[in-house]
Formats: sequence, C-alpha cells, structure tokens
Amino acid sequence: MELTRRTFLVYGLLACVWVLVVIWQIEEHLRVKEYARTSLRNRSKDISNTLGSFIRGLQFRGAVFGDRLQPVLEDLVSGRTNELVASGEVLSVALLNFVGEPVASAGRPVDLGQKDIQAGERWGPRTFTVVYPVEGAMVTQEGVTNPAAPVLLPPFTNGPGRFPRRGEGPPPPPPNRSEGTNGSRPTEVDGRPRRPFWARNLDEKEYQSLIQKRELHGVVIALSTETLQATALRDIWIRFVISFFAGISVLGSGLAWRNLVKSSDLQIRLVRASELNTHLKEMNVAAAGLAHETRNPLNIIRGLAQMISKRPETPPEIQQKSREIIDEADKVAAQLNEFINYSRPREVRRSRVMLSSVVSEVVRTLSYDLEEKKIQLQVKGDQLIIEADEQLLRQTLFNLLLNAVQAVDGDGQIEVSVQKRDGSAAWLEVCDNGPGVPPERRSDIFKPYFTTQKTGTGLGLAVVQQIVLAHGWEIQCLPNQPKGAVFRISHLKILA
Repeated sequence: MELTRRTFLVYGLLACVWVLVVIWQIEEHLRVKEYARTSLRNRSKDISNTLGSFIRGLQFRGAVFGDRLQPVLEDLVSGRTNELVASGEVLSVALLNFVGEPVASAGRPVDLGQKDIQAGERWGPRTFTVVYPVEGAMVTQEGVTNPAAPVLLPPFTNGPGRFPRRGEGPPPPPPNRSEGTNGSRPTEVDGRPRRPFWARNLDEKEYQSLIQKRELHGVVIALSTETLQATALRDIWIRFVISFFAGISVLGSGLAWRNLVKSSDLQIRLVRASELNTHLKEMNVAAAGLAHETRNPLNIIRGLAQMISKRPETPPEIQQKSREIIDEADKVAAQLNEFINYSRPREVRRSRVMLSSVVSEVVRTLSYDLEEKKIQLQVKGDQLIIEADEQLLRQTLFNLLLNAVQAVDGDGQIEVSVQKRDGSAAWLEVCDNGPGVPPERRSDIFKPYFTTQKTGTGLGLAVVQQIVLAHGWEIQCLPNQPKGAVFRISHLKILA
C-alpha cells in the first residue's frame, strides 16, 4: 500500500513538472509574440518618423505640394526605397486631416471607420494598422489646429479661388522675421494674422475651408504581419518540440520508476522464493531422512511377520494375517523407495551408452511381469550410441515400461522404438494399447502423486521427467492409434 501511494505521488510530481514546462513554454511564446509586436510597432514609428522627415523636407511656406509628396508615398508602398523599407512590408499609407479624412494615400484602401483604428492601432489577421500624428499638427483646447501644421496643396488651377501662377498678381514679399523659409506659416504682421503667398487670392471662407480639409494632422500606416506570423509560427514549433520532448522525458521517467518498482518487487519475491526454496530443501532432506529411517523398523516388522507365518505351530488364521502384514509392508517399502528416489538430487554423469543394450536389460528385468500378464513386447529401431547417464537412463526406461505394463490388460501389446531424426538427434518411444491418457490430464501425469492407476504411487513419471530434464531432453505424452498412449523422449544426442 505504501509503495502504491509512493508510485502515485511520483506520477503526480512528474505530471506537475510537465504541466509547468508547458505553461512556461506558453508564457515564453506569448513573450516572443509580444516582442515581435513591439518590434513591428517600433518599425512603424521609424517609418512614420522618416515620412515626417520627407514632409518637412518638402514643406515650403507651411505647405507641401501634392505632386511632390505623392511619389514619395507610392515609393514607400511599392518598396522602391529599399534602403528604407523592404518590398511588401508597407501595404498602405494615408495622410489625414483634422477630422480624420484622407488627404493623400497610396496602396490598399484603409477602412478608417473602425473604432480600434480610431483608438490608435488595429491588429488584423495579416495587417497591422497604426495612426500617428504628423509632427507639428496639434490641437489646442479651443479645437483650433496649430498654425505650424503643414498643409497639403493640390496642383495649381485657374478660376475663382485659384492659386496665383508665375507672372500673375504681385510677387511674394521678401521674407521677414515673421515669415521665414523654415517651412512654417507666418503668424502675424503688424499685429494681424497674415496669410502665406499661396492663399492671398482666397477669401477668408475658402482659406479656412482649405486649412480644415488639407491640413495634415495624422498619418495611417498599414504594415504586413507576415514576418510576425513567421516568427510566431517558428517559435510555437520550437515550444511544441520542447514540450514534446519534455513529455517524452516525463513518460520515460515514469516508465523507469515503474520498472524500478517492478524490479524491487521481483527482488523481494526472489528473496522470499529463495527462503522458501531453502525451507523446502530442508524439509525434503528431513522427509527423505525420515523415509530412510522408517524402512528399518518396517523391515523388522516384515521379518517378524515372515517368521510367525513360517512357524508350524502357528494357526492358519495367524499365518494369513502375517502374510497380509508382509504384503502391506512391501507396499509401504515400495512407496518409501520411490519417494527417496524422487527426492534424491539428479547428478548426470554422461558417457557413451548403447541404447539397444539398455533396452534389452530393462526388458529382461520385467520379463516375469510380461509373462504373467501375457503381454507382447517388441523392440525395433536403429542401433544407436547416445550420450547419457546409463544408470538414470535404465531407471527411466524401467519406469516407462512398468507404467505401460500396469496400464494394459491381458494380451496387451507394448512397443519400444528408437528412431533417428537427423545426423545428431534421435527419439525413444514407448507405446502401449491400454486405455490411454485423456487430453485434459496429459499435462498433469508428470506431477508428483498424480496417478490414474489404482495401485500406483504417482511418482514414477515424476522421476522420469526429473531425469529427462536433467539430461536436457524433452518428454511428451501423445495418443496412440487406435488406442493407448505414447511416451516420447526427444533430443537424444547421437554419438559417432
């Protein structure tokens, strides 16, 4: 329970670390995006200041002629002034009067009715639009523009209210203290406002209308946000990669912790299994010793029963009881011998063994049982020399043949065959025509104390499996046709 709680705590901490990394990357992306916006704002200010310098350079007597300013605006939008702006950077430029109406423009038309543009700037999907005041165009508290603001003049025309051409009207007066050549309009002459030369033929109403409509009060610049979007996209990919690898690291750390927990659990289980194995070994040794010590008094009981049954003065009833005691003692002794044999460690001493001679010896040992039950036994196959422990191989064959003898009824048939599978391996089969083994029990017959015989102990096939596995062989229980069972030992190593 404590380990599970600790595991959930570690997983929670790793998840929190990943969330913090993601939040950190989001904040960094927003910071980079805001920095790019600030750079674009500064770029628009630089362009506005440069445009203001152009306007001041073109200004004369407080006025700027439109036929001179328009090419500057068009060059700014088209990007022909590469030293100032790049191609496609400026989408549109517009000069505004006091009421916010465009006086001159170049590039795409700008919707000046939007509230966010009127507030100062507007961020669109692909454009950034900003409004800056023209230097010198300031509004006083009474709502009258500063007379220092430049006026954009249209080309000279004829007719009422026209601007004087060369040779018409009086020549412009020489500059004085109140009307210089610095681009500002004269303010007063002899204490009264004096008009510039380009408005002397206009009446007061036309002059005020011209000032209101043509005075440059603001400049609108629309810049492309492709650079900002490219910077934001590139940065968001970088943040995504960082977050992705942070997630991979967190996931790897979680898997490493999980493997550490599993390995720790497996180590604990191995320690417990080792302790249990040691305990079982001690119990096995103790049980084997107890079985060995039990055989001595059992032999004494058997001997006394034999002595009583052979005395002439013993009544027949006592003799019968004594023979029953001898039979039961023999059964118990056989079980004790099999148990001791099963509990004995298997130390394989490999040597060259003639397989046919071992089979013949085991068959001769069981000849009495075969004759008693009238069983026909056939031995066929190749004459092979294999690598095995001769004593253990003899015990394996004995147990398999004895199991087959016990399984078949009268007039049964048993067959022992040796077959060569390839140049270095062979198998040994013991077949009978007994009742066979049901499919659901074929994986259980090699377990200790599992038997299908009424008189069996359930240790014979378990001992066979021990010996087979100790040699590195494999044993299988297969069905025989039309009935019976086949016990096949495979992977026997053939020697030259």
